[in-house]
Amino acid sequence: DHGNVFISVRDTDKPAILTIAQDLVDLGFSILATKGTAKFLADHEIPCTHVFKISEGRPHVLDKVLDNEIQWIVNTSMGTRTTEDSYRIRRAALFCHLPYSTTVAAAGSMVRAMAALKEKAMEVKSIQEYFL
Repeated sequence: DHGNVFISVRDTDKPAILTIAQDLVDLGFSILATKGTAKFLADHEIPCTHVFKISEGRPHVLDKVLDNEIQWIVNTSMGTRTTEDSYRIRRAALFCHLPYSTTVAAAGSMVRAMAALKEKAMEVKSIQEYFL
């Protein structure tokens, strides 16, 4: 419910990620993004911090994941190099028990769920309680 969200999306997903990124900032998250995504977000006045891809040098996104500096990952990839990087990031996310979204739709659903939880605490009820 707080911390850093790493966002790296392919070009076709960039327009759709704008609302999600702004909602995350509004919820109190900080955005870390790869060069292209960071530029796109900054061009649309969404604050973010650039972080290197694995192939661009250190410290890169994988270092930040392993150092517990990232709490959620939104990554849509395309192409051989980005797919290899995504595989390594997904493995690190699993190792560190981090949520990881591979589509903009999934990221949007998670943001809406987090916003709903901030408005009203979740209740647990038995199924019978719904039909009494």
